[in-house]
Amino acid sequence: MSEFGVFGDVHVSVDNDYVATAEIRRPPNNFFDLALIDSLVETMVAADADAAIRAVVLCTEGKHFCAGANFAGRGSMPDDPPADPDGTPRHLYDAAVDLFSTRTPVVAAVQGAAIGGGLGMACFADFRVAAPEARFSANFARLGFHHGFGLSATLPPLVGQQKALELLYTGRRINGTEAAGIGLADRLAPLAEVRTVAYNLAVEIAHSAPLAVESIRQTMRGDLAQRAREATDREKVEQDRLRLTADWREGVAAMAERRLPNFERR
Repeated sequence: MSEFGVFGDVHVSVDNDYVATAEIRRPPNNFFDLALIDSLVETMVAADADAAIRAVVLCTEGKHFCAGANFAGRGSMPDDPPADPDGTPRHLYDAAVDLFSTRTPVVAAVQGAAIGGGLGMACFADFRVAAPEARFSANFARLGFHHGFGLSATLPPLVGQQKALELLYTGRRINGTEAAGIGLADRLAPLAEVRTVAYNLAVEIAHSAPLAVESIRQTMRGDLAQRAREATDREKVEQDRLRLTADWREGVAAMAERRLPNFERR
C-alpha cells in the first residue's frame, strides 16, 4: 500500500486493488468540524480524478468512528469561516453537500461511536461495516437540537421512515448488531476485522467495471446531492433557531455533566 496524500487530518493510501484507504486521524473521538469535512471533500475530489482509485474505505484512528461535533470546544464552525467563491461564508453543510456530490463509492468502517453528525458522515457512505461494539445515535433531540448533515435525506432510505423517526425523536443509541438488523449497517464484523471486511467489500466494488459502477451509482443515488442541499438548508435554519433556546443550553450542559436534561420548552 502506497501513500497517496495527506489532506488535513485525513491520511490516504492506495493499493494495487484500486482501493484507497482514507483514515481520519483525530483520535480518540474524531470530532468533526468544517476543516475536517473540507479535508474529506478534497480527499474525495482527488479520488474522483485518479484512475487508480475505484473505491474508498473511510475509517478513523482511535476508539470511535466519529463522536460528532465537540461542543465543549469550538463546535463545528470556526470563528472566521472561509468563503465560497461567491464570497458568502462557507458553512459546514456547504462542505457536506460537496461531499455528497463526489462520485467514487465509499465503504465506511465503523469501529465505535457514530454519533450526531458522525452518524451523518457514516450515512454519506454507500455502505457501512460495523462492529457489534459500534454505537449509532442521532442524539440531536436529546441536546435540544435539530438533526443535521443531511440525515433528513439519508436516514429514511436506509432504515425506513418510521424507524428514522424513532431514532430522531428519542436520540437513543443502538449497537452494531441492532444497526445491522434495521439496515443501518450493511455488514457486521468482529471489532478486529471491521477494516478488513470493509476493505474486502471495497475490493469487490473496485473489481467491477468502473464506468458501469459509476453509472449505476448515479442512477441509484439519483439527485442525492440536491436532496442533501434541500435537507441541509432546512436543517441549518432550524439548528440556528434552536441554538438560541434555553433547552439547547440545558441539553449541552446535561451532556457535559452526564445527567438527564431538564427541558422546559423555551
